[in-house]
Amino acid sequence: MKWKLSLIAALGALAMAVSAAAQSPPSVDSVLDSLRAVRSYSAARISPDGTRVAWVETLDEPAASMARHSAIWVSPVAGGRPVRITAASDGRNHREIRPEWSRDGRSLAFLSDAEKERQLQIYVAPAGGGAARQLTHVVGQVEDPAWSPDGRSLAFLFVEGSTQETGALVAYKPDSGLVEEKIEEQRIAVADVAGGRVRQASPADLYVYEYDWSPDGKSFAATAARGSGTDNYWVAKLYTIPADGGATREIWKPSLQLASPRWSADGKAIAVIHGLMSDFGSTGGDIWTVPAAGGAARNLTPGMAGSPNALFCRADGQILFSQQIDGGFGVGSVDPVSGKISTIWNGPETIRLSVTTEGPASAVVRSSFDRAPEVWAGEIGKWRQITHGNDGARRFWGEAKSLHWESDGARVQGWLLFPLAFDPAKRYPMVVSVHGGPAAASGPSWPYRWNAVLPSQGYFLLLPNPRGSYGFGEKFTQANVKDFGHGDLRDILTGVDAALKAAPIDGNRLGMVGWSYGGYMAMWTVTQTDRFKAAVAGAGIVNWQSYYGQNRIDQWMLPYFGKSVYEDPEVYARSSPITYITKVKTPTLVLHGERDSEVPTPQGYEFWHALKTLNVPTQLVIYENEGHGVRRPDHVKDIERRVVGWLDKYLKSN
Repeated sequence: MKWKLSLIAALGALAMAVSAAAQSPPSVDSVLDSLRAVRSYSAARISPDGTRVAWVETLDEPAASMARHSAIWVSPVAGGRPVRITAASDGRNHREIRPEWSRDGRSLAFLSDAEKERQLQIYVAPAGGGAARQLTHVVGQVEDPAWSPDGRSLAFLFVEGSTQETGALVAYKPDSGLVEEKIEEQRIAVADVAGGRVRQASPADLYVYEYDWSPDGKSFAATAARGSGTDNYWVAKLYTIPADGGATREIWKPSLQLASPRWSADGKAIAVIHGLMSDFGSTGGDIWTVPAAGGAARNLTPGMAGSPNALFCRADGQILFSQQIDGGFGVGSVDPVSGKISTIWNGPETIRLSVTTEGPASAVVRSSFDRAPEVWAGEIGKWRQITHGNDGARRFWGEAKSLHWESDGARVQGWLLFPLAFDPAKRYPMVVSVHGGPAAASGPSWPYRWNAVLPSQGYFLLLPNPRGSYGFGEKFTQANVKDFGHGDLRDILTGVDAALKAAPIDGNRLGMVGWSYGGYMAMWTVTQTDRFKAAVAGAGIVNWQSYYGQNRIDQWMLPYFGKSVYEDPEVYARSSPITYITKVKTPTLVLHGERDSEVPTPQGYEFWHALKTLNVPTQLVIYENEGHGVRRPDHVKDIERRVVGWLDKYLKSN
């Protein structure tokens, strides 16, 4: 009988052990490894006749390769086996990106570094498969190929002779010796498809950010600025540039930022997105049209509740657009004559859209909290799934709930992610994760890094979209101008209250994390309230006055602060955490890339030094050779381990 009792006890102990193991969180490393295994899809492009879709898939490569390899695929929309389009003849993977259909749909242009690693060239291949032909043999940075309307030429953006990737996210070159500003202008170049001859079309003193061919192929519409391309996006103007290299004409000097220039089908106007944008590539605003011959610009969408991020001018004159709206995404159209706005589709997911100039066909990369990224194609809102690479992707968070709350008379939105293996009988700690920008938004896409890791470790995660965010109209995006931190924080704190009412969250165990603007908000928050028991500030700004003279993109600050720091130092001091630093009591982990040009490391050192002096628990971690965006997988893992360890220490130890 005793052996039976012993067996029963052993089985009971085993069952309890199995149950405990099932409830224990997965390791941070295992979560990150699973996230890295999720296939990344981008640049889905629908063919002109709507029957095929091309896309880019990022390939898993050894961590030693920092330039991750990628492949281009083409598949029939109706279903069938995809065909890989590649410049490789050695059977190896390379970086192959930016597929662009010819106007007749017979050929696909794309960029590849098959000839030499890290040197992209333009290739042209039969869209149905077959050997690719190398079109260019240039030295420098090559981006954004686009076919001319007659199919005889391919334009592209070109920084001749440059070995430095464009943009402010990459690690800057360390200074040595005499410090001088070396300006490398990005120009529009044109390659002859038949012979490969390359010529530069835009002026040598103009940095072009985006462009579009005119319908007759004789001109380009371009957003561009003189001087450093990294720094001057925020003062870019709208130009027309003759394709034959003739005189450039400035047609609009906007009050704010420009993106997505698109010619109307009749060639008489250029549509653009105009609004307050804190980063190139993070687009939002209103839709404006400008006469191509010059004249008054017109706002087609004043007061619209969303933030358009891409434009498509249709053959019938309508302007199609995708937009961030109320924490999700949507597709709409606007009539440039009447100004009538129509909603085509809205959804709680993130999309990147491509459409034909005529007909209903489109292609998207879709992602949500419930679904990992995949390529879809078909009529807008009635898409058919094309890829299935992430069908088995593992989810590390629970329910995702959209919350709304009132703050200072405005309606604010955010997402609340429940912990993995949520138990309604328990109370949980919560971390607020503030997005970058501020002109951006936390949307419903497959989470990564700490937005995925923290729910896996038993945390609620609040992703607020405070004033300054996209998705709620241009007035809301501009609502933190000359008020950085103040109203934003009120929106976030009111959102915390809304989350406490919506779920079993322990209000005494709150944390905050963020990077860039989110890092600034973490630094700012701990100087304004003791409500949070721990914080993590990545690439944060502690002192706007010193930051103005340290960073390499100071032009972005003028739309937000009104004047330079030398003209109005007080408006910068009013929003600087350092002004209120003696109020900090919250333990804060500080993280920074060593060669960050957007937020230089002295900002991290200044905050860390102050907290040390004030005897507030803190640590500073600098990641070697990293820019504003940390890329190395071992560095990413180190960040996530430290974030979880820091928050666990202060939010779970009691």
